[in-house]
Amino acid sequence: MQQVEEIQQNLASAGYIADIDLASILHLTQVLQRPLLLEGDAGVGKTAVAIALSQMTGYELIRLQCYEGLDASTALYEWNYQRQLMAVRLRESKEVGEPDVVESELFSEEYLLPRPLLQAITSAEPCVLLIDEIDRADDEFEAFLLEVLSDFQITIPEMGTITARHRPTVILTSNATRDLSDALRRRCLFHYVDYPDAQKEQQILSTQIPDLDRQLARAITRFVQKLRKDNLKKTPGVAETLDWAAALLHLQTHDLAQSMQQIEATLGCLLKTQADRELATRDWLQQHLSED
Repeated sequence: MQQVEEIQQNLASAGYIADIDLASILHLTQVLQRPLLLEGDAGVGKTAVAIALSQMTGYELIRLQCYEGLDASTALYEWNYQRQLMAVRLRESKEVGEPDVVESELFSEEYLLPRPLLQAITSAEPCVLLIDEIDRADDEFEAFLLEVLSDFQITIPEMGTITARHRPTVILTSNATRDLSDALRRRCLFHYVDYPDAQKEQQILSTQIPDLDRQLARAITRFVQKLRKDNLKKTPGVAETLDWAAALLHLQTHDLAQSMQQIEATLGCLLKTQADRELATRDWLQQHLSED
């Protein structure tokens, strides 16, 4: 447990407040060298875990942002076709080089454009590989990813198989917009990242915005915690809380209950849809400011 507590402390030093469960699964991720799947609503701080882990360990953070239509070549590598074409034309103009030799030179590391997965596998030092929002990618890419996560090696037809020099620490995040395959889940450790409770969120505010008055931080936390109980179209996450607190601090807000003008001016930090914004009448805001 001492190692887990050290991870908690080191994450806090990197600006991330982690509970004991998250610190424990991060410890196991490093010990077992297994990928970690972090699932939860958007804005709860899943990506921030990988960033803090990178800062804590001093490892480079390599990020693959997933999206619909992401394919293997975009995630792995591409050939620099423009440079290859220029090299071919240069050799043709000088009439130098045997065809087989020219081809082997063109498909060498010099003309390779590594993308995040290849960067992580060929990294000369240990790294943190963040595969962000894997649920946005399609089933085909997820199936391809299974091979990479199993063997941590990539085969480039023109160059052969490249095996990881150092097994990267892999963090996958998912907003649960679609079901991930059982095969992917089997290959990963799992942790669900929920919205923080009031005490933890206040601690996050104090860590990230140290100039924020403690009383104001408490009032902001209480207000946002109430918002999350409403049937909003887009529930504000931790990132929204931090943005709102920074905006209120910029406007020199001291007492949230007496600062309706500042609250209304900064609601765009918290409420991210027009439907939610229309809910926020002055009476509605007053109800959420009350301490009952």
